[in-house]
Amino acid sequence: MRDHAGQSGSTEAVAFESEGNRLAGRLAHPAGPPRRVVVINGATGVPAGYYRAFADWLAETRQAAVLTWDYRDFGSSAVRPARESRARMSDWAVADQQAARDCAERRFPGLPIWVIGHSLGGLGLAYQAGLGRIERFVAVASGPVHISDHPWRYRPVAAGFWWGPAALAVRTAGYLPARLGPGADLPGGVFRQWRRWCTTRGFSAGDPALPPPRGAELTGTARFVVASDDDLCPPATAWRHMRSFPEARHEQAVLRPEAHGLRRIGHVAPFARASRAVWPEIVGL
Repeated sequence: MRDHAGQSGSTEAVAFESEGNRLAGRLAHPAGPPRRVVVINGATGVPAGYYRAFADWLAETRQAAVLTWDYRDFGSSAVRPARESRARMSDWAVADQQAARDCAERRFPGLPIWVIGHSLGGLGLAYQAGLGRIERFVAVASGPVHISDHPWRYRPVAAGFWWGPAALAVRTAGYLPARLGPGADLPGGVFRQWRRWCTTRGFSAGDPALPPPRGAELTGTARFVVASDDDLCPPATAWRHMRSFPEARHEQAVLRPEAHGLRRIGHVAPFARASRAVWPEIVGL
């Protein structure tokens, strides 16, 4: 199914499977033959529709076919109420992200592949297969964050989220309601694993739900992008994430709102329409 995406190209609804779960996505096509395929992995609780304008911009300006998609039991991929979901964050970060990249590679065999991951979207790659086929990986606001990494002013906010009303809601209702979380209902298993990682030294290292790391297989470019005003993922955590890919060619970039005429960027807004001025710096090419 196709619908108009503006003068530059078209879009197409797609579906693919991850461990028996049907995931829904959208492909933005450039006006001419694509030169590359880009997979955008979203942040926790951020629906794929949020990245649509950025995907269309990539299709137009980078001659790319761009896949945006939602994790199992979330957004357009939800087939059951969040309280009935057994999804975990590791399922989203590894199996679902792998399935999205496999889908893109099947559709566009032989094309260079880029992966752009926002927050959680950049944390699962080191546990996936086929990293040697990736030409460019861009991790935005993505790092193994411990609660002690946050600036002092934000730590009470983080502690309140992990052990306050949100945790109580998950314990009693079985899921995290949108009003208490990042803006959309989250399965309880996602929240519990998310909290464990962010409140444990070493983040997800040693979690038996994760396969052995394979980050050394990435030999392409790995670009790590943070906003100077991001309290959730400060720059030091993103630079720490670079160690997951020791054989990659590393690039680093700090987005400063004042340099782009913006009042704020923060954790979520790098991909907002209002932040369009920073998009070339995110991609780096």
